[in-house]
Amino acid sequence: MGGVSRRAFTVAALSSFTMAPRASAAPGPAAASEGPSAGRSAAAGMRGMWLATVTGRDWPSRAGLRAAEQRAELVAHLDSAVRHNLNTVVFQVRPTADALWPSNHEPWSQYLSGSQGRDPGWDPLGTAVKEAHARGLHLHAWFNPYRVALRDDPGLLVPGHPARKHPDWVVPYGGQLYYNPGLPQVRAFVQDAMMDAVEKYAVDGVHFDDYFYPYPVAGRSFDDAGAYRTYGSGFGSRAAWRRDNVDRLVREMAERVRKARPSARFGVSPFGVWRNAATDERGSDTRAGVQTYDDLYADTRTWVREGWIDYVVPQLYWSIGQEAADYAKLLAWWNEVAEGSRTHLYVGEALYKSGDPAQSAAWQDPAEVSRHITLAARYPQVRGHVYFSAKDVAEDRSGAMARVAADHYTGPAAVPR
Repeated sequence: MGGVSRRAFTVAALSSFTMAPRASAAPGPAAASEGPSAGRSAAAGMRGMWLATVTGRDWPSRAGLRAAEQRAELVAHLDSAVRHNLNTVVFQVRPTADALWPSNHEPWSQYLSGSQGRDPGWDPLGTAVKEAHARGLHLHAWFNPYRVALRDDPGLLVPGHPARKHPDWVVPYGGQLYYNPGLPQVRAFVQDAMMDAVEKYAVDGVHFDDYFYPYPVAGRSFDDAGAYRTYGSGFGSRAAWRRDNVDRLVREMAERVRKARPSARFGVSPFGVWRNAATDERGSDTRAGVQTYDDLYADTRTWVREGWIDYVVPQLYWSIGQEAADYAKLLAWWNEVAEGSRTHLYVGEALYKSGDPAQSAAWQDPAEVSRHITLAARYPQVRGHVYFSAKDVAEDRSGAMARVAADHYTGPAAVPR
């Protein structure tokens, strides 16, 4: 996301926060241990990592590697998950309206061969499922529903691409191309494209990230006026119509996944702020420049409360005590949202920030992420964590992942149910 990994887009979103100087350093273990109740072990439940393929963020190390080299790198990431006592890998298999499996609907991803539509000579998703299961890991297939391309020239797409066959489906925005979520035929198509993988492979989960309508770009508007005129009657505003479009995608996809593969779990990993309390009294005590409800038209709170999704992994990519968005405050807010629902709550952790000199002082301490796990263990709705991302788990430049493993993951964990 952004350049275009999730990390880059998250950083872009954070740049719109109203930031204040930190009053003090991040709390130490004693302060982090203060919470609503004690006693539950953080060792149980989800221990996941995202394995991102857009722009080769985590894998493959470069486009055009031989099939055997790509396979070896992929397996190495699975082995890294086992080595760190994780139990789940969330593998990005549809980064930009393309496929990391032989799809009946969309072309092979350019991130494999370097050229969109070129057969890489093997089946990455099929291999990932087989090799993950052989290692006792769950494999969740991660899809981006509406992003078509990271450049806004449709002529750069392979000639047979659905976006070229149906140019009326596509909206250029912020230098990229997106499918229009307001068109029922688009919603049906992207579901069919994703379900192709779900029906073919014994995936343990189906996963959406934080992209629905795109993140706002200053001075630009997403041109869906025609679709709104055609399909937006009965809604009080275009924003309400857009939210309904995304709600429909989530509900319909959940139903199709449960019907096609009842054992698979359907989850979403949204940006960590639903709404600020200043916008909505039900919101979090944050000052976010991006709010999923208002800017991405994703009513993630409702999805959790109504049980439309099996699990949610909010991206809580901030340190404890960060003033505009405090990890501790957001953790408590999401715990309350999940309470009483059927939706399992996992927490997305910004491992990529640990040891990055561009980040704040809190992230220079390799114990910061471990403190997150300690604090989260005191909230009964938190059932685990997912780390962004696989390359950072493997490289562990600051020792933060080793600290998490030593403090919390001293042995293997059963896969979450």
